[in-house]
Amino acid sequence: MVQYHKRAKTKTSGSGARKRAARDKRLCHKGGFFARTKKAETDKEKRKSFRTRGGRLKVAADVVAWANVSDGAAVKKSRIKNVAECPANRHYARENIMTKGTIIETELGRARITSRPGQSGMVNAVLLKDKEAKETKGKKA
Repeated sequence: MVQYHKRAKTKTSGSGARKRAARDKRLCHKGGFFARTKKAETDKEKRKSFRTRGGRLKVAADVVAWANVSDGAAVKKSRIKNVAECPANRHYARENIMTKGTIIETELGRARITSRPGQSGMVNAVLLKDKEAKETKGKKA
């Protein structure tokens, strides 16, 4: 079900009196579904666009095979090999679901995702230094 970003319609005060909402649900308070961006098994990537409030369009990445990886000096396009770990939910790593903060394994090495693939439609990542990469590997083992 879509998330509803507003207080519940009725609540009680501390004394037990019922509080009533001034108006009912509005379309502008409705949230969206979680994009569940997954790692592609082939080179085929899949995205879908949706309208936001104000008429703008957002692009949600459904299946992604490539990431823009920055090493501090340059940005290179690199294939995503695997999802190593995800601080948002430990089960996402098993299902190869990518969110912001997820650590992925690329051809250039381990990298942390800095973009929101479900909101921007692409994966931007920062290459982890050797020390950080070893620490994250050690936590998982």
